[in-house]
Amino acid sequence: MTLSLQSPPSAAALSASIQKGRWKTVAVGFSVAPPPSVNFTLRRSIPRIHASASSSSSPSSPSLGAGENNELDAVSAFSEIVPDTVVFDDFERFPPTAATVSSALLLGICGLPDTIFRNAVDMALADSTCAGLDTTESKLSCFFDKAIVNVGGDLVKLVPGRVSTEVDARLAYDTNAIIRKVHDLLRLYNEIDVPHDRLLFKIPATWQGIEAAKLLESEGIQTHLTFVYSFAQAAAAAQAGASVIQIFVGRLRDWARNHSGDTEIETAVKSGEDPGLALVRRSYNYIHKYGYKSKLMAAAVRNKQDLFSLLGVDYVIAPLKVLQSLKDSPAVPDDEKYSFVRKLTPETATHYNFTNKELIKWDQLSLASAMGPASVELLSAGVEGYANQAKRVEELFGKIWPPPNV
Repeated sequence: MTLSLQSPPSAAALSASIQKGRWKTVAVGFSVAPPPSVNFTLRRSIPRIHASASSSSSPSSPSLGAGENNELDAVSAFSEIVPDTVVFDDFERFPPTAATVSSALLLGICGLPDTIFRNAVDMALADSTCAGLDTTESKLSCFFDKAIVNVGGDLVKLVPGRVSTEVDARLAYDTNAIIRKVHDLLRLYNEIDVPHDRLLFKIPATWQGIEAAKLLESEGIQTHLTFVYSFAQAAAAAQAGASVIQIFVGRLRDWARNHSGDTEIETAVKSGEDPGLALVRRSYNYIHKYGYKSKLMAAAVRNKQDLFSLLGVDYVIAPLKVLQSLKDSPAVPDDEKYSFVRKLTPETATHYNFTNKELIKWDQLSLASAMGPASVELLSAGVEGYANQAKRVEELFGKIWPPPNV
């Protein structure tokens, strides 16, 4: 495989490449509150998907405001709506406000030699410090870190919000190793002048990951805990002070359709609730009732009804087909099928009742005891999937290194 080594592209060059139709890789995106000083150079004729601060923070938002011509405008008044993927012209149709850089993204970049991010990987593989390390394992790990940071640095130039960097999932059960890895990644970001406030670090919500997030947040490093499938995980993550907590709505629903024996899920189903939506609601109410700083992100949203049921949650990651359907549908006040009313508010959260068992100070033992088979299986599967992807990236780097002229 031929690699070309060039200077890293500038922000203007990256934006120009997108506008010319040369965006050909996949980037999983999510959004967080963007810093006001960041410039965004995409064409201004393209509407950006985001919630206005005034409406999203209000405890009792109106059902439909003036100027909301389609359903996407309407729902964006209550939650920040984020494209699940950004591919080619989809970047222009639904420009992301933030992004995630991951092992899956690196694999995609390596499979597309003309992508604008390929140079970031080439430069990582040409790094003399990594090449000079003693063992193959340490070389490949170094290349991996450099590549993910280089791509993250390019993404920071393209989005106004923060970029979440995946932390190697093979470290998910080792608190100290997670912290060391984040420090290493942050040092690499410092070398390319990426401000700390533009970054999050994405960590699996194992107990060790939650503990790592607590310690990192105490240092002022922002964390993004993922693979949250139980209230116990969400509450422990909030107590740890995680900046972002990500719940996968559809995956819990899928598990419930094919399995039984999980008390938390069965309680939701018996009360007529979807288990994924119920977990988001309980977690949101817990965070807001007890004043935790965490923002809640709902992912694996499968349809418009899911999205309407979540209005008011901080962030919703929605697939492109749902976004397109929303954009193509006029917003009709008092719609009989969908109601544009905020479902989750800080005000209603204050009236939500939690049991004494839910209000404990969570530790490793209580978390393990409270997690049912759904959260245990889904967390384990998520960690394993991310770990396998990271391993595949290193194996691929081993095959294509050294690049030409190195």
